[in-house]
Amino acid sequence: MRVWSKPARVVLVVAGVGLGACVLAFLGALFLHVAPANSVSKQYRAQVDWVVYPEFEQNWKLFAPDPLQRNVAVDARVQTVGPDGTVVTGEWRGLSAEDWAAIRHDPAPSHLDQNLLRRAWDFYESTHGEGDAQAAPGSRGQLAERYLERIALQRTGTGGGRVIQVQLRATVTAVAPPAWSREQVDTAPHVRELPWWPVQDADREGLS
Repeated sequence: MRVWSKPARVVLVVAGVGLGACVLAFLGALFLHVAPANSVSKQYRAQVDWVVYPEFEQNWKLFAPDPLQRNVAVDARVQTVGPDGTVVTGEWRGLSAEDWAAIRHDPAPSHLDQNLLRRAWDFYESTHGEGDAQAAPGSRGQLAERYLERIALQRTGTGGGRVIQVQLRATVTAVAPPAWSREQVDTAPHVRELPWWPVQDADREGLS
């Protein structure tokens, strides 16, 4: 039987204690993330978010009484102006379809491909509702619009000209209930087309 030297045992003990402390701290952060808001979670919200996001986000939608039962496909297009002043409206680009293609058959898909666009659209709906609101309601609504706009611009590029406007649309399709269910669901796709948003000079930085 191998006998560890005293320094080796000390190193192993310290390493074990450190690993255990890290595991406990990680589990504590996850607990504070999913637990109802309290004084501790509010005080250390920044530290908890740093540990949890983006790879370990937790939510209860899968176990909700009425979990999400719809597919949302987000598309975007840009309007550009050329050197001669000609304005060109680009074709719709399927942003969600690109994410799905990147995820499909990948055993370890990117967290950004899975959640960035989806969460951005959820954020927009949470501030604008499901209607055709044209004006952003408050600072959170404006932030949701800018967030979606930045994602669309990064994904669509310039199209060979100076981007002056960007537009998004979402096609929402309810998931059909199982054959044994008596639930009646409208599975026809519903398209929500957002207004054109003007692009500021700061938003064009880094586009190609």
